[in-house]
Amino acid sequence: AIIPCPNSDTIVLCDCVSVVLGQDGWSVTYTTQSICTLKGSTVDLFCSYTYPSGTVKTTLWFTEWGTGVEPEDLGQDPEYAGRLEYHGDKKKDCTLKITDLRERDSATYKFRLLTDQEGGKYSGSPGVTLSVTGLQVKVTGGHQDKTLTCSTTCTLTDNPTYIWYKNGQHRDESTSPQYKYSVSNDYDASYSCAVKGHEDLHSPAVCVQGQSCSRVTYTKRRICVLKGSTVDISCTYVGYYSTTSSFWFRSDTLTPEDLTTDPGYADRVKYPDKETRRNEGPFTLIITDLREEDSAKYRFTFKTNNFEWGHSFPGTTLSVTGLQVKVTPAAEGQKTLTCSTTCTLTDNPTYIWYKNGQRLDEPTSQQYSSNILVVLGHSADSYSCAVEHHEDLHSPAVCKYELNYYST
Repeated sequence: AIIPCPNSDTIVLCDCVSVVLGQDGWSVTYTTQSICTLKGSTVDLFCSYTYPSGTVKTTLWFTEWGTGVEPEDLGQDPEYAGRLEYHGDKKKDCTLKITDLRERDSATYKFRLLTDQEGGKYSGSPGVTLSVTGLQVKVTGGHQDKTLTCSTTCTLTDNPTYIWYKNGQHRDESTSPQYKYSVSNDYDASYSCAVKGHEDLHSPAVCVQGQSCSRVTYTKRRICVLKGSTVDISCTYVGYYSTTSSFWFRSDTLTPEDLTTDPGYADRVKYPDKETRRNEGPFTLIITDLREEDSAKYRFTFKTNNFEWGHSFPGTTLSVTGLQVKVTPAAEGQKTLTCSTTCTLTDNPTYIWYKNGQRLDEPTSQQYSSNILVVLGHSADSYSCAVEHHEDLHSPAVCKYELNYYST
């Protein structure tokens, strides 16, 4: 059975027929061989393995393997930076989680392990074929009766329930990807679709009758930024008639409330694009001095004399995080420092490391642009981290006592 996690973007696959290939005590078991899931979602590649003897020294996932060389560990691929979580171990579990999926992540993923024994290398085939797709509304039919199809480039794995939105308002749910539409007077209406449990990964809105209709398109659906920084959340909108009002609101409020009138955002919110009685264009929300309690989903709405954009249409999810240095053992006498956040920062930032308050500035070493730094475990120095262009928002320092504490 395939069980979608409710209210989650994670696909969980379990109790499936496993594929086990192996010889002489080697085997890799993939819970499923093929997965089709949504762009922007998260997927777990469940996997287990056995080996005949020795100690596992290295585990890795890969998608390509050139002749005569070891395959590239996806954990070292910048394309997957901040998006891979290896949930396995060096005993029998090899589960891999990939977050914020992109269409170019579509590939066949295979697991490989290396032990300390001579010839102790093994890769599990055939692997897991992952297909990543977006949603798109396709319109077919005649002038009076049309069929709207929530289209994907592959058949979604979890037999989803489809959700339909008309003018940004929740309209219908069905296990069928098709929606029957009869022509009426709503010639200015737009339609979009989503999958239940993944509502923030909706399709673009389309006009069913002609090229002109009311619609809202969000520039980004998820943003993760630093506490204390400033964020721009933007969308573009088209109103069939001139608007009488337009504003951003938090989706967790009972009724839509303009953020510029919310006391919790006093002097921290502005709309640089605001113009009254305009019927299309960009509309940006700027929030300054961000706080962790600002983490929420933000939506845009506009009104005309006889129309209001629906409040159930998904918006942009903002996550606000601080920085924290976490310490874990590495090789003997060393510790790995990780500049940790509660979400994956947007736009793949460059990390900056400080030793005793002084910036480690060695551009020839890639480790100083990464969120990971390896140091001597018994160093008397202190370390902290920051993100480039936000140097004033650095983490608390980790001192020698904390490094020594983790040395056992």
